[in-house]
Amino acid sequence: MTARKENSTYTLNEKFITECDLTYAANKIGGRWKIVILDKLGNRKLRFGELKKEFPYITERMLTLQLRALEQDELVKRTVYAEIPPRVEYELTPMALEFLPIFCQLSAWGKKNKALKRGDHI
Repeated sequence: MTARKENSTYTLNEKFITECDLTYAANKIGGRWKIVILDKLGNRKLRFGELKKEFPYITERMLTLQLRALEQDELVKRTVYAEIPPRVEYELTPMALEFLPIFCQLSAWGKKNKALKRGDHI
């Protein structure tokens, strides 16, 4: 495998993305499902099955992948209990809890602008 050139566009873009604070944060919660999973967890613990019920159109595989990515990014804590049958709970980490007020603002912005686009009055 050949090494990437230090001045390649890909390398320069990657460097910019990892050094920009806003882009760093957006990459942590980016994707189709991450932000809504974090929002649903909120200030509570949920089991995998409970999360699956919240998102009936997401496949189990995709939900698992998203939860693993969130766990790897230290936004979700996964707790496994040594019981039969096994019990696994997911909850937000302190770092992820900081996103909750931002999600409320984004949701309000989305509601307002979606209504404006439809021509509704707020």
